[in-house]
Amino acid sequence: ALLTVLSTSSGFACNSRLSEGTLRKADMAEASSSSESVLTWDQVSRLNEVLTEAVPVHGRGNFPTLEVRLKDIVQMVRSRLEQRGIHVKDIRLNGSTASHVLVKDIGWSYKDLDVIFRVDLPEEAQFQLIKDVVLGTLLDFLPEGVNKEKITPMTLKEAYVQKLVKVYTEQDRWSLISLSNNNGRNVELKFVDSIRRQFEFSVDSFQIILDSLLSYYDLSENPMSQHFHPSVLGESMYGDFAVALDHLRNKLIATKRPEEIRGGGLLKYCNLLVRDFRPTDEEEFKALERYMCSRFFIDFPDIGEQQRKLEAYLQSHFVGEEKSKYDYLMILRRVVNESTVCLMGHERRQTLNLISLTAFRVLAEQNAIPDASNVTCYYQPAPYLRDLNFSNYYVASCNQSIPTWLPCN
Repeated sequence: ALLTVLSTSSGFACNSRLSEGTLRKADMAEASSSSESVLTWDQVSRLNEVLTEAVPVHGRGNFPTLEVRLKDIVQMVRSRLEQRGIHVKDIRLNGSTASHVLVKDIGWSYKDLDVIFRVDLPEEAQFQLIKDVVLGTLLDFLPEGVNKEKITPMTLKEAYVQKLVKVYTEQDRWSLISLSNNNGRNVELKFVDSIRRQFEFSVDSFQIILDSLLSYYDLSENPMSQHFHPSVLGESMYGDFAVALDHLRNKLIATKRPEEIRGGGLLKYCNLLVRDFRPTDEEEFKALERYMCSRFFIDFPDIGEQQRKLEAYLQSHFVGEEKSKYDYLMILRRVVNESTVCLMGHERRQTLNLISLTAFRVLAEQNAIPDASNVTCYYQPAPYLRDLNFSNYYVASCNQSIPTWLPCN
């Protein structure tokens, strides 16, 4: 029988009767848009590894750990959504995992497994239906011997869901269900009708359309090879796929429409800096740093909100990279110190103090606080120390110039 695997999003096909090399040439000709590109075999192979790897979803309390393969949960959720009347236009891999698939070994390991389901959400009722479907799907991953009849959706949510987000406005309609992983590799299922901004910088703008590969899993019993595998399409929300991919390979930071970047963009920007990414235009990014700082303080005006956001970011983006946390915080402190123009002096000092205390705590957790005998600290003399008529201070030599900062032992 003739095996044909079709991609519902791109229209590409692979056919077992095609001669070697014909498939790839035909695919490349189809990728007419500059924002799209057909993945190479190496990239498809890495994508296959991501989708078929077992990822633990850790339960709270006495709930068992679920072993979940991304391809399985994605296919099950899609099937059940469509059974309930919600059409899934396509499914995409997003974020750092998509970047890992496209370019291996770029200085950081991928974290969350971000999957986007493009759906229509005309009413808020669909959000509850989606949540019910995802939680119901988790039941199928429970190990044998567990009495599933007594487990309610609320119980599953408390046991396995780390984060639930729902946004329903005129411009943004989407929801997020994040499944817990103690190592920071959460399975994040995002259901998107519309969203204003899908990326912050060119290097995190990639989305990989999974439909053709998911269809291959359903229809083919043969393992994939360099000469026989489905066409997989990648897209850059930045615009030009080749340019964005060049930025990723060469560790360059670039963006478009910076006014749309939310407050978290500052934290992402400093994360790229600590991993040796550099702006494509230093002067342009000096101005952008000021904008990102302003936006951060608009979105997180209270010191408590800033602390929660910073701690959550460190927890989710530096798992297994504890030694990078301190360097990251020092870069963040420098950017905030040099580029914050929208705060009163005491508010700015408050935020800088928060970052410094967090950095000190990071060192303490790593037992990396230096021996006090090797530390030189400094104090600033009071102005009246220069006043020769002030008798309460003994000055050894009145002709000696006093430095701005004096060491203390």
